Amino acid sequence: MQVKELGHLVLYVRNLERSRRFYGEVLGWREIKTPGVELGFPAAAFTSGRTHHELLLIEVGDGAAPIPSGRRVGLYHFGLKVGESDGELREARDRLVAAGAKIVGSTDHGVTHSLYIEDPDGVEIELYIDVQPARWKEDPAAIFAEPRPLRL
Repeated sequence: MQVKELGHLVLYVRNLERSRRFYGEVLGWREIKTPGVELGFPAAAFTSGRTHHELLLIEVGDGAAPIPSGRRVGLYHFGLKVGESDGELREARDRLVAAGAKIVGSTDHGVTHSLYIEDPDGVEIELYIDVQPARWKEDPAAIFAEPRPLRL
């Protein structure tokens, strides 16, 4: 067996409507709506258009345990490519700030420039652009370059 690509993510969320707005309106994912079709539980699916769905949100309610802070086993963050240029990353940053999103960091990784945000439930998301795609394709070790402060 060989994995061909990452297909989709499924996230538990406290409040489906709040998360639906964040992923749809703030991050700009297209929600997949199928009139008359119900899953039997509160959920919403999203796609960038690359495949049938890339994100599924399942509501678990306000009583769900929060994500523990600090070092832990499990998901650290997931990355979403938002363009090809620093200009597009600046536009994303400005849109996030205007929407009141929580930006928790930024990094120049050499091969990518990245902003780090949290969704409404504290899931960390890396929004990035590929700076030098040819470099990491020719030299996979380039992805482990020393991170530097990002200057947008």
